[in-house]
Amino acid sequence: MPNERLRAAVLAEGWTYETLAEKVRVDPKSVERWVNLDRVPRRATALLAAEHLDEDVHALWPALRQARKARAVSPELVALYPQRAELPISAYADLVGQAREHIDVLVYAAVYLHEAFPRWNELLMQRAAQGCRVRIALGDAESVNVQARGREEQYGHGIESRCRLALLHYRPLLRVAGIEVRTHGTTLYNSLYRADDQMLVNSHVWGVNAYGAPVWLIRRTENGGMFDTYTTSFDAVWDTAQPVEERPGGPY
Repeated sequence: MPNERLRAAVLAEGWTYETLAEKVRVDPKSVERWVNLDRVPRRATALLAAEHLDEDVHALWPALRQARKARAVSPELVALYPQRAELPISAYADLVGQAREHIDVLVYAAVYLHEAFPRWNELLMQRAAQGCRVRIALGDAESVNVQARGREEQYGHGIESRCRLALLHYRPLLRVAGIEVRTHGTTLYNSLYRADDQMLVNSHVWGVNAYGAPVWLIRRTENGGMFDTYTTSFDAVWDTAQPVEERPGGPY
């Protein structure tokens, strides 16, 4: 599994693997292995890298942490972004591009995915063609919970329009094998973007637009942990959601 926390730290500095390699005096291929293969460097090298990245060395490489009776941070937590706006769109594309079995998206609209990454549908179709089960759950524009969110985030009726726009974006996928699109009317506490055993979670804060709320990347490391809590929640919403069917003149 890739070391996503290290990847995020390098990107946050605007560096390449070569930049970090030069600073810690190792071969760039070593840094590439740290990121893509989750290899752990020697402690002295790890400490130097963490210092340059202004990160906790144990957060970057949990394997270097000595056993303790208690831990302050769950090992499932890979990366934390103070605001969704700080997360590059490539993070979503990279996450989904790695999926082999499951892709789940639970949102109200998230039209920024299509606006910032025009190949989003194409990427989902590619993954479905390779055997991934893709489930997209969008907000029902007629739901009182969706409408309430619009008022809380000072969107007004705008959020309902965005839900309808999201359906239009996903319309070409309605007949694609392996892809399901449904609408839900639940209270959305978090937007979820799952790819196999990794997931981006965009929390929702009352009175704050989702782009200004935190996002964390988590990875399943144990059964019954935080990751499974979110997947169970997704399944519960999915069971209440209504399938979107192709109709003359539009998908809804």
